[in-house]
Amino acid sequence: MLSTSTFTTSDFDVTDYVPDVTTALPTGHLRMRKTYAGDVVGRSVTQFTSAFDQTTGVGTYVAMESFEGAVAGRHGAFNFVHAASTSGADRADEYGLIVPGSGTDELTGIAGTVRLHIDDDGTHRMDFDHNLG
Repeated sequence: MLSTSTFTTSDFDVTDYVPDVTTALPTGHLRMRKTYAGDVVGRSVTQFTSAFDQTTGVGTYVAMESFEGAVAGRHGAFNFVHAASTSGADRADEYGLIVPGSGTDELTGIAGTVRLHIDDDGTHRMDFDHNLG
């Protein structure tokens, strides 16, 4: 079953973590909150890590989200992960997964994939292709 939602972000907390290995791309870590609306309703706390060059727009991110709310009318919490790379003007090598075994309450047993979309107007959407019916 496919459930689609939009989300907004807030409360960005850039951490001071800096790895002791230097690469060609600067790395960073932050925490943020998201609010979801649509077929998926609720909130998440996101751990966001990236290797990204602001000047060229080249890089990769990995995000782990802890979500609490409702999917397909069922309430609970679960984790999901998503990642993607960019060469500056694209989105490639996308990955997204609901973390197995992470669901609680009415979302116990939830499984599937997630996919982030960004509309031309900047609206952020997350698709959850899951096993809840």
